[in-house]
Amino acid sequence: MNDTPVSVAGPTGRAPGTTGAAVTAAGHRDDHPRDECGVIGISTPHGDGIAELTFFGLFALQHRGQEAAGIAVSDGQRARVHKDEGLVANVFTPEAMAPLTGYHSIGHTRYSTTGSNAQRNIQPFLVETMHGPLAVAHNGNIVNAPALRDELLSRGFGLTATSDTEVVALMLAAAGGRTWEERLERTLPAWKGAFSLVLLDADEVIAVRDPWGFRPLSVGKLPSGGHAVASESCALATLGCTDIDEVRPGEIVTLKGSEISRHQALAPAARSARCTFEFVYFSRPDSVWDGHNVHHVRQRLGVELARESAVDADVVIPVPDSSIPAAIGYSNETGIPHNDGLIKNRYIGRTFIEPTQNMRERGVALKFNALAENLAGKRVLMIDDSLVRGTTAGPLVKLVRDAGATEVHLRITCPPITHACHFGVDMGHDSDLMAARRTVQEMQEHIGADSLAFLSLDGMMRAVGATEGYCNACFTGAYPIAVDEAQAKLSFEGAIA
Repeated sequence: MNDTPVSVAGPTGRAPGTTGAAVTAAGHRDDHPRDECGVIGISTPHGDGIAELTFFGLFALQHRGQEAAGIAVSDGQRARVHKDEGLVANVFTPEAMAPLTGYHSIGHTRYSTTGSNAQRNIQPFLVETMHGPLAVAHNGNIVNAPALRDELLSRGFGLTATSDTEVVALMLAAAGGRTWEERLERTLPAWKGAFSLVLLDADEVIAVRDPWGFRPLSVGKLPSGGHAVASESCALATLGCTDIDEVRPGEIVTLKGSEISRHQALAPAARSARCTFEFVYFSRPDSVWDGHNVHHVRQRLGVELARESAVDADVVIPVPDSSIPAAIGYSNETGIPHNDGLIKNRYIGRTFIEPTQNMRERGVALKFNALAENLAGKRVLMIDDSLVRGTTAGPLVKLVRDAGATEVHLRITCPPITHACHFGVDMGHDSDLMAARRTVQEMQEHIGADSLAFLSLDGMMRAVGATEGYCNACFTGAYPIAVDEAQAKLSFEGAIA
């Protein structure tokens, strides 16, 4: 695998010993929404171990995307990138990281929402411009990307990928202005949708967040005197950062060694639109989002569930891992004992080995095993964070019943998901969503539970501690900005095979 200096750098080769496309271990899609990615940017005054710092920051963000990862670094004159399919620890071997020296870096770990998971879409994108090197990594989704892409093509630009991030990179490369901050500020108004961006030029790192604040982005001070910016505060804490603060919606933050400058480039939207699903599922429980600890909010989701839809049961079990705090909250509120009922294989998320037909039929048994000793002869209250397509809820209910449970009641820590997301979360189309096609009673019968209940929208927001300022379009269909121009995930794939 090669590291490419400054140029339009294509992705490196496939990891040794792997062939074909990745499949989920269960042979079908995991029934959870998928976030697009995690991003990180670091600038240090001395450059010691810049690639290693970026690696460990990305490692802390691995939960946000498991398809691919990349790091771009610059040393004040030139930039190089290394990126490939796979998990962070597989992509970045000591040999791959050795050439990644410099003072500034950005990194990306990816799950695709716009564009397939093809090699050409792996980030960061690194291009050579008349102003020097520019690398871009992006978390979110630009809903008007098709129109922007068509405009670039009409102006004679050649596009090599099918991602909205490449559109962002080329627009910046073509923008006027004396500095990258000026070019970014001139280009920002054209982008509609969700974006938390990190940019790398020859001698600095720049971060920016959309004016609605859809996706998270935080900045902190490194022990070395430099600074870092990342999708979640947990990554900054891993690096030992202090003075951690959110990047404000519409704000540009520039990191250059020990220096940091912050500039409000766009006025924040009149009504912010933070993604509620960061609390429900995406963010790591030790992260802070909008001033609230994620684990604590998830516990309150369980408390609200208990208040709204309590049922007689003998034990409360979570579907690990994101539902564990909610199960604790539900148990504390009702007095029903909390225990483990499902054990998760945490290493099964990405594999290049196709399951046999027999194993495929076993479905969730590849990912979960039931603890019969905690379930047999008991009325079980099972808590999960969401129910999207309904592909795993039924098998999980069956798994618990087969372990000897006399009743299985399912509780979900958010409202029914009835509309697709267009702001960086892959939930599929509206027609893919179980709650868009079935009533709660029909869903209960389909998955075979003794009862099924979802947390209300009001209950969810009570747990979050807010009455406004959040995007709940996937529950309500009330999108904070128009999505008429939004594209399907693979809509750019036709022209480039």
